[in-house]
Amino acid sequence: MAQPANTFDSIDNANSIKEDIQDIIYNISPDETPFLSACKKTTANSTLHEWSTDTLRASASNAHIEGDDSAATAITGVTRLNNRTQIFKDAIVISDTDEGLSKIAKAKEMSYQILKAGKTMKLDIEKALFDNNAKVTGSSSAARELAGAPTWLTSNTVKGSGGADANGTGSNARTDGTQTVFTQAKFDTVMQSVWENGGTGSKTAYLSAFNMTKCLGFAGNNNQRANVVGADERVINSISIYLTPWGEISLRPTRENRSRDVFLLQNDTWQVATLRPMKNVELAKTGDNSKRQLTTELTLVCTSEAANGMVADCTTS
Repeated sequence: MAQPANTFDSIDNANSIKEDIQDIIYNISPDETPFLSACKKTTANSTLHEWSTDTLRASASNAHIEGDDSAATAITGVTRLNNRTQIFKDAIVISDTDEGLSKIAKAKEMSYQILKAGKTMKLDIEKALFDNNAKVTGSSSAARELAGAPTWLTSNTVKGSGGADANGTGSNARTDGTQTVFTQAKFDTVMQSVWENGGTGSKTAYLSAFNMTKCLGFAGNNNQRANVVGADERVINSISIYLTPWGEISLRPTRENRSRDVFLLQNDTWQVATLRPMKNVELAKTGDNSKRQLTTELTLVCTSEAANGMVADCTTS
């Protein structure tokens, strides 16, 4: 059969037919920020955020004669620590023409780009929290920077040859050492040290995908394989919680920490102190475009570094 004469079909109308493109944008970029999400949230009131830490005295023999007079026990003062707030910012400029166009899966370009920028900024914050970066005071020509987690950890660390801990005040970065393979023995050593130094809360290990695979080889029940039952044909090769004599610890692969560092953190001893919550501000119009800016300012707080630890200088491939 043939078309009747002068039939106007889809081939003739090709230029006016919307392309068959699904009206969904699949953003596959990872946006998980487990450490940022786990940190307690508090408020900063200055660009130099300060806090105090204290410790118990060491235990000692404590026996006294009946009726004896009391002598004062030596008391040590609290330790005062601080960190600098860091400004995180992302600006978006969209031409007025582009904003007016009909888009595939996007009602408005500006709204979509603001959403993307907000997710990306959270990744930037997560990276800063994990960075081996000392705090920077800042000036008219240099940005303030917060001190990341590695700069606070001194009590419970395993490191490679030539490596050295920071001084624990955020004022200097740790010195990287020779990289060696991440092992169960190193992990257990840090867990034991944390316990001996008083760490009692729940722990989370933040580590790269590469070093997470090393955990699959740890000796223990994770090496057992479950029998296949019925239609369930899964092969179980996973570990999410590691139980040791020094407590259990959740294992959390992360993308924003340095791959050479494995952190064993007690999350309730970490805080994110925010000076300026994230805001979406419209900027002045200076041309044929629209401008918006996302901004937040915050810092990292470690209230008890002795409850945390790290295996540093791990190989990454």
